[in-house]
Amino acid sequence: YLFLILIISPQRTPLRQWMLQRGQNTVVAESGPSQTSTVTVPNAATNRLVGRWLVGCSGLVLGAVVLGGVTRLTESGLSMVDWHLVKEMKPPRSQAEWEAEFSKYQQFPEFKIMNHDMTLTEFKFIFYMEWGHRMWGRLVGLAYILPTMYFWKKGYFNRSMKARVLGLCGFVFFQGLLGWYMVKSGLEEKPESYDIPRVSQYRLASHLGSALLLYCASLWTGLTLMLPANKLPDSKRVLQLRRFAKGTGALVLLTALSGAFVAGLDAGLVYNSFPKMGEYWIPDDLLAFSPTIKNFFENPTTVQFDHRVLAIGSLAAITGLYFFSRRMHLPRRAKIAISCLTAMAYTQVALGICTLLLYVPTPLAATHQSGSVALLTFAIWVLAELRKVAK
Repeated sequence: YLFLILIISPQRTPLRQWMLQRGQNTVVAESGPSQTSTVTVPNAATNRLVGRWLVGCSGLVLGAVVLGGVTRLTESGLSMVDWHLVKEMKPPRSQAEWEAEFSKYQQFPEFKIMNHDMTLTEFKFIFYMEWGHRMWGRLVGLAYILPTMYFWKKGYFNRSMKARVLGLCGFVFFQGLLGWYMVKSGLEEKPESYDIPRVSQYRLASHLGSALLLYCASLWTGLTLMLPANKLPDSKRVLQLRRFAKGTGALVLLTALSGAFVAGLDAGLVYNSFPKMGEYWIPDDLLAFSPTIKNFFENPTTVQFDHRVLAIGSLAAITGLYFFSRRMHLPRRAKIAISCLTAMAYTQVALGICTLLLYVPTPLAATHQSGSVALLTFAIWVLAELRKVAK
């Protein structure tokens, strides 16, 4: 009966419009005197399932970011000097295989300059750290690709969702290639440089930035599929709140990206005091490099100063968002999300200050890096709660 209404009433009558918006789970079409065919289309239940899958994938991406941060902090990222999609999935097992792998590592700058007295046992630790990070990346790829194939076959994606999941899967593949491109920068011989071997801070920021974009896109899509949209009034104050939240989220993301330059240049070790940098609010060597623009990406002092300013700016913006939202009647979930964002912002700033004052101990630094993704998570949740309902 419902199917006949859709066929007979091509005009967008109220009943037909309601039918289309409902997104029926099945549509039964007559294909013969005694034959019927059932076609599954997206509905609320399948959307929730796809949403849970994407939120789970974003959790795996979060794990990759955290593990990548620990790998960098333990200076393990350059221990694997080549890249093979399948071959490297099996780590060395025999003594001969380990010695061969260690011999390859000894041919590159990190061993020659920094780790020339490293033992095989010590090498095994940094090797397993990098190997674990790469295997986790492969797990992330499978978690995106295999369910995509299944859901696609079952008809759980509409046209726009198909484009999104294809983009996400392609981004996972791009992220893997970008990771190896980053590692290669730390394996190159640089006779003109007296600095310790490290990966390019530009490539490190690109690698982290692409991971964060993948994380945000997956989490945002998953939450919007799982959480019913709040019916907020189209008032001027609500519009201002949405814009405020979007700007704050962008500032949080930019602060996290600036942290990649801090990590890439070891800028957390140049001025270990707060709130001043040494004896000054603005250090003398802030613009020591020429041209001036170079300081913002290659001068450790400027990079740390920028990260401080962005972090304090993010904290101020989130605090302002909290107080602005308290003057409005918002749904309970939205209020909880904003409160969590605010609490995490103050926690993250405290972690950053402690990491700086204690000269970047690995456990605390890893917690601070993880906190940046947690803060970004709450920002995405806030935006999902404040999103505009599609008409």
